[in-house]
Amino acid sequence: MDASRDSLSARRTSHSADARGNLQRWLPLVRIAIWSVVYFAFYMAQQIAELLAPLALILGVGWAALPHVVGAVSSSAGSVDAQAHDVMSHIADAIPHQIVVGTHILTPSGLIFDGIALMAVAAIGATLSAIAARSM
Repeated sequence: MDASRDSLSARRTSHSADARGNLQRWLPLVRIAIWSVVYFAFYMAQQIAELLAPLALILGVGWAALPHVVGAVSSSAGSVDAQAHDVMSHIADAIPHQIVVGTHILTPSGLIFDGIALMAVAAIGATLSAIAARSM
């Protein structure tokens, strides 16, 4: 009877050792798969932020500077021709201070802030993707 118990105990020990061996074989692959998904997500966020940050920043600065540029041109044109001054001042007044797109309100200062925030997202994405790459 002791021999059958020893045999059963040996089979259980062998089975649990096989299960641990299988787990140890798959664990590095699962870990690499998880870190690959994390690396992809951070790198994708970084790429999108690097693409949109300069666009938002340039549009915001340009939109903020446009009324001042048109005002400077209209004041210099006013000394030459009164009709040109009226046209330029009308154009300066026609430049919107905000644009509503759906439920979003776009302003020059908002675009500038969004551009800087996207630069921060790109920097964070680069840092986190580098950490994820080292952890693989």
